[in-house]
Amino acid sequence: MSGHFESHFPESGSVDYADQSTNIDETTISELRLLAGRYPQPRSALLPMLHLVQSVDGRVSPRGIEVCADILGISTAQVSGVATFYTMYKRRPAGKHHVGVCTTALCAVMGGDILLERAKKRLGIDENQTTPDGQVSLERLECNAACDFAPVMMVNWEFFDNMTPEKADELLDKLTRDEEVKSPRGATLTSWKQAERVLAGFPDGRADEGPSAGEASTLGRRLADENSWAAPAADAAPAPATEEAAK
Repeated sequence: MSGHFESHFPESGSVDYADQSTNIDETTISELRLLAGRYPQPRSALLPMLHLVQSVDGRVSPRGIEVCADILGISTAQVSGVATFYTMYKRRPAGKHHVGVCTTALCAVMGGDILLERAKKRLGIDENQTTPDGQVSLERLECNAACDFAPVMMVNWEFFDNMTPEKADELLDKLTRDEEVKSPRGATLTSWKQAERVLAGFPDGRADEGPSAGEASTLGRRLADENSWAAPAADAAPAPATEEAAK
């Protein structure tokens, strides 16, 4: 997750707290209080609480900001400041499936920018927009720490590795048609809202679905096993660089 300021948010700055369109009910408020109670300092729960708000309202809604502030005993400005700092929090409703395309460093070199432009044309939307039917939203992502699988796309925060324009087209078409899609290194996709609930700290029982790592990530370990390589003992003294250094 990147941490730069989300300056493209259309509602950054003042927030209309009179907009009370929300699905937050007493059950959600109870769960938000539960999250706050998990931490010695309640305000430490703000990040998962915002994910829970998104799982209900599809964005960080004005009502969600108010409720989080009230539970944590902080101002709505403080909550809004956090929500506009981290790019995983949205001010516009995301689609049922949220697609991210990495265009940073290695992914860009390997074709990430091409994939993003292709996705825009395929979906008929620009980045930070959602298709008119609410099925798919799109954003440009910062580094996802999956450079060994570049270029990478994500759907509902699940990885899709070594993407090509053809694979991207197939993925987007399946999402648009609401067909079942499985991440090559994760679970079968549910929805962005359901993924947000998991990030809030409410497991869905699918953590072990799919491999935890791919071939590119485990290659070093496999080569070490095949060649009987081992790391030096933790208490071993480092060898001197030169004879002069040893004197």
